[in-house]
Amino acid sequence: MSIPDRAGGPPAAPLRVLLVDDQALLRSGLRMVLEEQPDLVIVGEAADGRAALDETARLRPDVVLMDVRMPVMDGIEATRRIVEDHSASKVLILTTFDLDEYAFTALRYGASGFLLKDVPPAELAGAIRAVASGDAVVAPSVTRRLLDAFADRLPDLRSAPPGRAADALSALTDREREILVEVASGLSNQEIAARLFVAEATVKTHLGRILAKLGLRDRVQAVVFAYQIGLVRPEGR
Repeated sequence: MSIPDRAGGPPAAPLRVLLVDDQALLRSGLRMVLEEQPDLVIVGEAADGRAALDETARLRPDVVLMDVRMPVMDGIEATRRIVEDHSASKVLILTTFDLDEYAFTALRYGASGFLLKDVPPAELAGAIRAVASGDAVVAPSVTRRLLDAFADRLPDLRSAPPGRAADALSALTDREREILVEVASGLSNQEIAARLFVAEATVKTHLGRILAKLGLRDRVQAVVFAYQIGLVRPEGR
């Protein structure tokens, strides 16, 4: 099945999704929910990280919906290997609140975002689309809460030697630094644009420059970097 392109161009193929979770009931529920979306198709399932690697290599999905804690190989290691071996397949972590410290490590290894397992179906489908398009999903409703909870255990995402991060940060313009703070607060590009009275395209342009100057991969790393360098402080600290 193909999906008509809204711009009037050739129809777009549905996004191919691989479900990875050790609970068969949860996989069945996700399949039922996601297959109601005309632009999403479930191409396979896996019950552990090792199987996820095999199925990703075989099926080449657009998005791998990945659990964290599983037998044989956990979702953290599976994410690392998928990103290394199959860069075209994006990984979206689904986790519960008490496992988010592990999800941060998965983000470091290249996952394109994380969501809690109680996310509404519409938001989950939207996150899959966003990840497939190359964006990173950091749920605005939970970003600050999670970073505050696990700030002391955040992975060091800086590839530069100690002390170089401050130099990199100094390369940002005042506007870029302002936008980085808003991103770290969990605001979307649209919300940042409204708050700063600029076009959303302008925010995207600034964010691209921020990532390039700081040597960061995506929005997720930008959020963690802002906390890591002290540009944004966890609440109550």
